[in-house]
Amino acid sequence: MPEIDAPGTMPIALDAMGGDHAPDEIVAGAVQASREHGISIVLVGAPGPLAEALSRHDATTEIPIVRAEEALAMDEGALASLRRPRSSIAVACHLVRRGDACAVVSAGSTAGIVATGKLRLRSRPGVLRPAIAVALPTRPRPTVLLDAGANAEVKPEMLVQFAHLGAAYAETALGVETPRIGLLTIGSEPEKGNRLVKRAHELLSAAPGLDFAGNVEGHDLLTQTVDVIVTDGFTGNVALKTMEGSVRYAFSELRETIKESRTARMGGLLQKRRIRELHRRLDPEVHGGAVLLGLNGTVVIAHGSSRARGISAACVLAATLAHEGVVNRVGERLSSTHRPHRLW
Repeated sequence: MPEIDAPGTMPIALDAMGGDHAPDEIVAGAVQASREHGISIVLVGAPGPLAEALSRHDATTEIPIVRAEEALAMDEGALASLRRPRSSIAVACHLVRRGDACAVVSAGSTAGIVATGKLRLRSRPGVLRPAIAVALPTRPRPTVLLDAGANAEVKPEMLVQFAHLGAAYAETALGVETPRIGLLTIGSEPEKGNRLVKRAHELLSAAPGLDFAGNVEGHDLLTQTVDVIVTDGFTGNVALKTMEGSVRYAFSELRETIKESRTARMGGLLQKRRIRELHRRLDPEVHGGAVLLGLNGTVVIAHGSSRARGISAACVLAATLAHEGVVNRVGERLSSTHRPHRLW
């Protein structure tokens, strides 16, 4: 990632009440991001518990707190954004909209974050639907997958816009000059897929400003065949969760295999460093979470089970995207290629 010129920049608005381990792990992650990466952060949530958590890290004077009266529960959906206008995620978004913060980070309910972000920050001009982008741990650099869950049902024109959103992310966060775009479907041939995918393939092939490489399949998710993989939110979320589950299963089986015999244990010890590095590379907490693209503000969605390390990584990602101007880059892409579409 590009270097972050953190000193003097606006802070990250961190939703301290969202996540399975809030607020303690959220606060610990904020302290880690502040001390290890020099990132300015403001915690949003209930002042009492947050002050207590900060005191345990001797950080009460380092990180300010902005009061929020309510918090969205992890099982609350999109309608909660309307029922709880003073929730911590809503206040965090308001800080960005008011210009008092440069980005939002939350490990709360994804549906709640998406709905609140759309309501409070609004979409960029011309954006049909915001999309969730995730960086897959491929080599030599990550591959961007979107949409990873914001839009279960889409139109072909939306997939073209997702390609532009993903390209803007790859350019700013990953330093890819000309991102190659792939369309996720059931076969590499242009005629493979349902009506949505076939029409999207036609539009992507003719879309200006995009380097469309054609269709990709599920087994291409981790092969770095392309830089950006585009799909609808339903398919993208299933693909992402399947990949995460497969990685957990593989490491569980590897641990059991290493325990089976003395020879296997010795081999495991000899490869300990490589195994640890592989585990680190595939650990979702290392990559900072997902990004909600297409809004008038940077929003990073950390994993709901994130501990301090994951929250710190999410703050680093948010600071990087804000510093590199991903919101403006999205606007530039859409304004230079925009032409009205007829949605079928």
